[in-house]
Amino acid sequence: MQDKIKVSGGTALSEERIRSGEIFLTEDALDCAYAWDTGVAISRYLKELKNGRIIAKECRECNRIMLPPRIFCELCFRPSGDWVFVQDSGVVNTFSICHVHWDASRVKEDEKPYLPAVIEIDGASPGMGIMHLLGEVEPEQIKIGMKVKAVWKKENERTGSVTDIKYFKPL
Repeated sequence: MQDKIKVSGGTALSEERIRSGEIFLTEDALDCAYAWDTGVAISRYLKELKNGRIIAKECRECNRIMLPPRIFCELCFRPSGDWVFVQDSGVVNTFSICHVHWDASRVKEDEKPYLPAVIEIDGASPGMGIMHLLGEVEPEQIKIGMKVKAVWKKENERTGSVTDIKYFKPL
């Protein structure tokens, strides 16, 4: 029958079921606005970034300072403890020299490449840190273990996002 449509893994649809209203079909754009709740730990983390500070959570069982903060420890599954302010400096754990923009278009020859890196933040436990961009550095100067410091947006430009840190620069 030509009026049946088979959706992989779904239910066979028919023109008759659509016309009868049993199945709703529209080509109009739906307004699917939604709200996203960051949760207790990340909400506080983002609020502190807006204030120009980095905050983590302590696990008393594992004796770790977890960054980004979480409400429970993923190693021992215990609730996390106190909030702990950490530094806005750290070391490069790993990095990349990226010749592709975030929208997947190529970086032009006269543009500098992006320099994403994982930064282990001072005051957090080893291996704890954030992925961010490096700046004020040439790609060939970047080294694993290089000390870096956050360069923040001006206070009135911050929005409560990890992008409130513009980039990390070498110390």
